[in-house]
Amino acid sequence: MRRFDDEDLTSAEFRECDLSRARLVGVVMQDAEIDGLVTNLVVNGVEVMTYVEAELDRRHPVRLLIRSDEPADLREAWRQLRDDWARTTERVRSMPENSEHQGVDGEWSMVETLRHLVFVHDSWFRRCVLGLTEPFTAMGLGPQFLMDQEESGLDPSAQPSLDEVLAVRDRQASEVETWLAEVTPDQLDQTAPVPDDDRWPPYAKGRAVRQCLGTVLNEDWAHHGFCKRDLDKLSRLESS
Repeated sequence: MRRFDDEDLTSAEFRECDLSRARLVGVVMQDAEIDGLVTNLVVNGVEVMTYVEAELDRRHPVRLLIRSDEPADLREAWRQLRDDWARTTERVRSMPENSEHQGVDGEWSMVETLRHLVFVHDSWFRRCVLGLTEPFTAMGLGPQFLMDQEESGLDPSAQPSLDEVLAVRDRQASEVETWLAEVTPDQLDQTAPVPDDDRWPPYAKGRAVRQCLGTVLNEDWAHHGFCKRDLDKLSRLESS
């Protein structure tokens, strides 16, 4: 176990780190941000994630639909997610030229975020929900620790325009909508037909179809929030 005693970590950034079971004792933490998969977080003796999750549900009611097991709710969740992205696309088109390619604080740009969602669709919907084995869409953007990107069909050097990515996203959205229009609760409960190979995602085998679909919806919602956050920051920078 690594231990930090009397260290000054002011402005430190922990990216893609596993901090499970970490203990912060006697610390000073002001103006800090925590963003990630956080559960059972205790602050000064109070488990706070129950409050955080309830507040997120209040601010974003679509989260309740995303967690539902009812096909009608899932269809409505997907519709709302698509509408949110449509509004954000209109917004970025009204911003200075190339804003869609600008990242903030080391985060992905809007185009890169959408490229990642192209990859999420290929991996978690086409492979895990539909059981397909085709290569990933070349413009998709996988996590940096995915070492076999080229073998999977990804092109790390791709530089698509916003319209090119949106065209792919529209085709993928049609796949989801067509599938959701006919899916039943029993089909959602079935084990996902994940192909028996070693391609991404490696930990999907044994999950239910509903869980794999949930990953698609949650990723779409979460990354839209990241994108809006960064466009807000970019707007402030451009106006200063």
